[in-house]
Amino acid sequence: MTDSPMTAPTAPGASAGEVLSGYLTTQAGAFLRALPQAVGEAGSRPGSLPASAAGADDLLRAARRIGGALHTFGPVFEPGWSGELRTELRWLLDLLGREPGYRRRAARLLAALDSLGGTSADTPGMLAGHAGTPKARALLERQLTLARTRAHTSLLQELRSSRLHALADRMTLLTGDVPLAGDAAGRSGAALLGQAGAAFAALAAGVGRLPLDRAVQPYGGDGLHRLAALPAPRSGAAPAPSDADSLIAADDEPWHRVRILLKRMRYALEVCGAPATGLDGLARALDRHRDASDAAATASLAARTPRITPATAYVLGVVHADQRLEVEAARYAFGVQWPKLPHHGWHEWATV
Repeated sequence: MTDSPMTAPTAPGASAGEVLSGYLTTQAGAFLRALPQAVGEAGSRPGSLPASAAGADDLLRAARRIGGALHTFGPVFEPGWSGELRTELRWLLDLLGREPGYRRRAARLLAALDSLGGTSADTPGMLAGHAGTPKARALLERQLTLARTRAHTSLLQELRSSRLHALADRMTLLTGDVPLAGDAAGRSGAALLGQAGAAFAALAAGVGRLPLDRAVQPYGGDGLHRLAALPAPRSGAAPAPSDADSLIAADDEPWHRVRILLKRMRYALEVCGAPATGLDGLARALDRHRDASDAAATASLAARTPRITPATAYVLGVVHADQRLEVEAARYAFGVQWPKLPHHGWHEWATV
């Protein structure tokens, strides 16, 4: 899901310091309003947590925007303060993202099992009637429920910790005072366009490192086929699971990096009050890529659970392959959309 804008109006002719102070005080206020609700949601049992988890979602949005502004427009802020706050926000974002991540994996994997095990007369699924499907479902549900419960417990502990209270105190101060570098007050707000342009340049460079030439088909199976290139540990043997996992992770990493760069670009445009036309579709493709990649990794790990039956392992292997094809479909969607992206002058801002 794409973040919705959370901006405050900026007066014409405002300085760089005024633009960023207005933006960050708005986000800090949103953070503080969401925090009590997020803590209350964490206090409920994992199974009873609302599917939307509105407070945690709002807290994530505000924290991402503050962190993004501190990263992109770093020279405008007092460096020691901004570095410490970014560290604390990374901690919170990692903490808040764990449980929703496991919920997304569970929803995607169980939906894949339902689709592959479907018994429609017209299009029966590949795993329709397979003996290993019920056990594979039970195994995934058990493992993901355990992981989600652990993440929930950790979240509950940390949301009541002194570290979180200290971060909330920082946000309270931020609503009234943004520590700026000495010359920020005298710099024109237009100077921020150069830093936003640098964010776009970083995004374009990240996309330039993607193997888009391998993503010219929605379901080409490229990643699965290239596993055959791994050297076997001994004659005739399959590649070691750790080697295959490392290859897949290395294959996915540049795409995950572009997803982060795209978010930073969106937040930079938001600070500058500039249109972000075309970025939402790209964000959806990269979110789909992340979710399918995570789901495939979960299925692969579950397939190596000790003492499961060959039938169960086979089903999990099919689900893994299905999700890797979804990864490639997401890459294809991104590759189709990227050349059509309207730049709106973003590429010229770096020279401002």
